[in-house]
Amino acid sequence: MSEPITPKAAPAEADAVTALLRAVHDALDLPLPDITDEAEREHRALLISRAAHARIILACVLEQDHDIARAAELLDRWIADEPVTYTPWEGKGAPV
Repeated sequence: MSEPITPKAAPAEADAVTALLRAVHDALDLPLPDITDEAEREHRALLISRAAHARIILACVLEQDHDIARAAELLDRWIADEPVTYTPWEGKGAPV
């Protein structure tokens, strides 16, 4: 009796997929904003922008067959161009 053959992604392709998933995660994983209106507005604007970039990259890969590794690199560059500039929330402990 022979064992079933399970196709596996080539190592380079698997690494590229992992890099793309990491880039999408990093684009969307923002620290919570401080409770000021300004910080919350900046957080919202940054999240909307980064989500749009992630959607563009994913659409290019899924619908236009763009190179996965290059897409991950491009998204990483776009993220680097839009750093967190708002004041993040700093937990100061539970209320007494």
